Amino acid sequence: MTINIICVGKLKETYLKDAQKEYLKRLSRFCSIKVIEVDEEKAPDTASPAQEEKVRQKEAERIKKAMGKNSTIIALDLDGKELGSIEFSEQIHNYMLDGKSDLTFIIGSSTGLDKSIIRDANFNFCMSKLTFPHQLARVILLEQIYRAFKILNNETYHK
Repeated sequence: MTINIICVGKLKETYLKDAQKEYLKRLSRFCSIKVIEVDEEKAPDTASPAQEEKVRQKEAERIKKAMGKNSTIIALDLDGKELGSIEFSEQIHNYMLDGKSDLTFIIGSSTGLDKSIIRDANFNFCMSKLTFPHQLARVILLEQIYRAFKILNNETYHK
């Protein structure tokens, strides 16, 4: 299985970079996994809704260029479906059973994802109704993917 995580923006803090590196290493025994960073569009702190939409559209162009042609797209979206860890592992397992061996998760910037990305995704996933910095959301997603593979392989980790 190949998993790509497209993220708008770069990790800045060392502790987040270290956590990402650790989960990528752990996941390498289960799948081929890669994090693809696309540039975040600059927006004023007091951006109007129209300015934020323009930002999301520009970021969407970059995201679409980074997406694989035959990949199953999973957009992280606050209005998406919430899954627990076991349900999330079952979702990944079902993709594998359906022959969908190339998954791409998309994490937007602090302004969110453009509606075209959300509309065209195969699945819209809400990790939590809590608000996380998008850089931390990347690490949480990596941990949940790792947990999913541990569950699927009946290995101790998930409790």
